[in-house]
Amino acid sequence: MRRGCLHYGNAGKSPVTQYLGLDWLAMCLTFTAIYLLGNKSRTGFIVMMAGNLCWSAIGVWAHSYAMVLANLGFFSMNVRGFLKWASPITSEHP
Repeated sequence: MRRGCLHYGNAGKSPVTQYLGLDWLAMCLTFTAIYLLGNKSRTGFIVMMAGNLCWSAIGVWAHSYAMVLANLGFFSMNVRGFLKWASPITSEHP
């Protein structure tokens, strides 16, 4: 074991690559989604849903079922946001 590096049971892996980069991907997707939503882009919801699925996979991997449930909840809220983002139906009066 290298000095100053915890392995958490993953022999030979540093904490930076503990989840094979899936955590880094999830973080990048989450920040990108927040940026897109801040710019009023509906695509942000799709990117965030991909991030939520990545975080859920990490939760399963880490045996953190609260993380899985939270991200599945966030996923469903992003689906709702994506669907409600559609332009409102306007009723035309003659």
